Amino acid sequence: MSIYLTAIVKAKPAHREEVRGVLQHMVKETRKEAACLQYDLHQGTADENVFVFYEIWESQEGLDLHGQQPYIVEFGRLAESKLQEAPAIYLTKKI
Repeated sequence: MSIYLTAIVKAKPAHREEVRGVLQHMVKETRKEAACLQYDLHQGTADENVFVFYEIWESQEGLDLHGQQPYIVEFGRLAESKLQEAPAIYLTKKI
């Protein structure tokens, strides 16, 4: 069963470009993962500090493995000081 996930990331204004670069690197690397079916990054138009990921994963196991990748771990370290708040993660199902 596919896993659908939306993640909302809010960068601190002073770190927006650095965060954007890290997120774009995550996209490039994540799309190489076998379980990744879709991994799209969007940036807010009204608030350019807001980034939204839309992801589809082949399985929970694939998503779990994704969370262990070095570029995701790197993002976790960055998040502590460069984001306005912890990312909001929404697991959903297609209806």
